[in-house]
Amino acid sequence: KINYGARADFFMNRNAFKFDLLTLFLYLALALMGWMTIYAVSSTSGGTDPFDLNYNHGRQFLWIGISLVAAMVIMSLDNRFLEAVSYLFYGGAIALLLLVLIFGKEVNGAKSWLIIGGFQFQPSELAKTATAMALAKYMSKLNFSLSNPKDSIIAGLIIVVPALIIILQNDTGSALVFGSFMIVFFREGQHPVIPIFLILVAVVALLSLWLEQAWIVVGIVFGLSVISFLVLFDRKKIISLLLIHLVAFAFFSTLAFSTQFLVSKLQPHQQIRLKVLFNPEIDPSGSGYNVIQSKIAIGSGGIMGKGFLDGNYTKYKFVPKQVTDFIFCTIGEELGWIGSTFVLLLFFGLILRLRFIAENSKTRYARIYGYSVISILFFHVLINVGMTVGLVPVIGIPLPFFSYGGSSLLSFTILIAILVNLFSYRSTVLGAKY
Repeated sequence: KINYGARADFFMNRNAFKFDLLTLFLYLALALMGWMTIYAVSSTSGGTDPFDLNYNHGRQFLWIGISLVAAMVIMSLDNRFLEAVSYLFYGGAIALLLLVLIFGKEVNGAKSWLIIGGFQFQPSELAKTATAMALAKYMSKLNFSLSNPKDSIIAGLIIVVPALIIILQNDTGSALVFGSFMIVFFREGQHPVIPIFLILVAVVALLSLWLEQAWIVVGIVFGLSVISFLVLFDRKKIISLLLIHLVAFAFFSTLAFSTQFLVSKLQPHQQIRLKVLFNPEIDPSGSGYNVIQSKIAIGSGGIMGKGFLDGNYTKYKFVPKQVTDFIFCTIGEELGWIGSTFVLLLFFGLILRLRFIAENSKTRYARIYGYSVISILFFHVLINVGMTVGLVPVIGIPLPFFSYGGSSLLSFTILIAILVNLFSYRSTVLGAKY
């Protein structure tokens, strides 16, 4: 029997808990592969000391060590303590985000960095973890229901507040990550019509930048017709369905015709990023350059790749920001299709394992937090890999465990360590099968 009251006994009884070794193994595999990939980018000859702190790979290895220490500390804490400080942690993260607006350092047009003791730190990365904890804390409270408008609004504000502050920092990419929490709402019983509606809005808006508006309207009419006659058709409700479809047609048609106007109000660099999504050749030496070079680098790797440290595009730095946002093209060039697939399978395996942990956790807090981690990780991988191959706009978010940066690595480590900690207590909860 575990004595929660005595801290001295806590460490003595820690072997009674069961850490999920598969999750920890997948995490370490991804972190070490990420370090090796950064080494491939920052060491052109391969003769550089892997632990030299004057290079990116040396500093990244240091951050791996710091992250592992942080993970061990987190996994040694009482799970009830982590849940209890959720709101406090969230409040601290919001305070840091506000401090960035006043004292932050601007990098690449975004004022999102704080300098503490000579180290640069990005509070928006920490805010993702804090938001996941606060959302899990609120949504796990007694009598919470997404059908209750008050509960839904407050849960939504927990997500929206940090996202809006990050937008004020001109870091739209990081702010968009908070939209991934819709997966959590869907898992907890939110009607699927809301996420489907949001996806349709995004699809129609993007297609409006590529196709003539008339073709968009034809597509809307066809889509609504299919929904009407194959999915929702009911003679008894024909009038209601007709009204709903007329409203939907009016909304999406207006969206199709107004998207170009709304885009014209964005910053010039944001406009060109959207336009080069469908045609990078519009600005081949500017915003389209990264994507063009990234696709060439990935394609040049072929099936087997050129070999570790033998990538010409990587060696001669043809792709800007290759050590951060576009690091996946190094994997594609040096390890080829097989290596890229292996990396993606590792991510897929980690996400599946996190889903298993979330579904088999014995508290609602752990389940909701688990799906929050899944949402953040899935969004980062999907968008980062998608932008390196030209499928989504370049919004500048890192590939977890691979992109160079201490803030990102530490943030994802903390995310996973907290979930592993929560799951390790499953055998102490009433009704556990372990």
